[in-house]
Amino acid sequence: MMAQTRTSTFPLTRDDVIALSERLGEPEWMREKRLAAWELAEATAMPTTSDEPWRRTSIARLKWNQMFHLQAPNGVSISDVPDALYRPLIGEEQGGLLVFVNGKLVKRELNPALAAQGVIFTDMASALHDHAALVQKHFMNEAVPVGTDKFSALHGAMWTHGTFLYVPANVHVELPLHSVEYAPGHMTTATHILAILEPGASATYLHESASPETDDLSLHLGAIELLVRQDADLRFVRLQNWDQGLYNFEHQRGRIGRGGRLDWVAGEMGTRLSKVFTTLELDEDDAWGRISGLYFYNNQQHLDIDTQQNHHALRNTSDLLYKGALKDESRSVWQGMILVDPGAQQTDGYQVNRNLLLDRTARADSIPGLEIQADDVRCTHAAATGKVDETEIFYLMSRGIPRAEATRLIVKGFFDPVMQRIPFEEVRERLDQLVERKLLG
Repeated sequence: MMAQTRTSTFPLTRDDVIALSERLGEPEWMREKRLAAWELAEATAMPTTSDEPWRRTSIARLKWNQMFHLQAPNGVSISDVPDALYRPLIGEEQGGLLVFVNGKLVKRELNPALAAQGVIFTDMASALHDHAALVQKHFMNEAVPVGTDKFSALHGAMWTHGTFLYVPANVHVELPLHSVEYAPGHMTTATHILAILEPGASATYLHESASPETDDLSLHLGAIELLVRQDADLRFVRLQNWDQGLYNFEHQRGRIGRGGRLDWVAGEMGTRLSKVFTTLELDEDDAWGRISGLYFYNNQQHLDIDTQQNHHALRNTSDLLYKGALKDESRSVWQGMILVDPGAQQTDGYQVNRNLLLDRTARADSIPGLEIQADDVRCTHAAATGKVDETEIFYLMSRGIPRAEATRLIVKGFFDPVMQRIPFEEVRERLDQLVERKLLG
């Protein structure tokens, strides 16, 4: 029998991986994939501030033993979830709904008309059995390989739950699909999202994460894989509002085929610390990708976002805008790169990060970058950090508006350009509510 060792500083053993796989009733091939990922995780050092992507985010003192609680989520149900989270958020009707509590599926719905068209929208555990060939072909193979880094390997070894979306060629899913993960317990979860849109397909998919405030520490390891084939069109919304005792490490990547479109909306409001890698891979000619991101951090929250816009073919277009507000002693780090391969002529790449500091103790670091290896391109980047303009505050107060309300108006005006890029009024309203809560502390 193999000796039971632990990954460096991380309380995970080979037996833990096997026990998790057995609890989920997985096929042998997935268990072997988990164990291969565990071996890789064990052999890979924990990142440090000597590694460029982690230079501004130290995890050396994290209390892994206090955050790590891998156990069966017993006794949970849909009644544990605030109904506002799983009501339709885009339009008045949903094409499908998946709700998880502490990683356990507690509600599943799919419009029969979509199922009749061959659309699959189910939890990952069910997909392993009902759609094994599709999952085995794509799971952590194309978008987020387990060998990406320490945390991708850990995710591959210990993912706890997830969603699987498959839209056949030329099928247009008109009603939005919605998944929710709610974590009221002090547990480790690892969410995996795998979405595949075959050529000519289209869909809108919203995923939300949330948890109530607690003094306990917890851990989330996430992976999002979005595969958008030729002429397919995916609108993907990811809203994250975990509590401030949770530490989140996540890899997110979209791959876009010839003439495909990926319109990605990201809202980051929660966690104590988040390290998120978000990547657009424009793999074939005329691929188009857009990311519209918004974050608002307070207290001692720390957000580190690493974005990549990789252009690999002709006439690719990428457009990224992140705007963030920071209060108290919170900190944000954004490091972005537009990469243009030698053959990716007529590329159009754009990236901007702007930050608004509401307190002198808040901090934002922005590091945009370009790596251009073609000569017929148009690529621009910009980054800016500023404080609330006291002249604007004075102007509004001179017209009878209290200072708190004046600040609220300025913050909402600051976020307006990214809000206008979000094609769903209900999502804009949800984000606006979260901004209001942050302003109120």
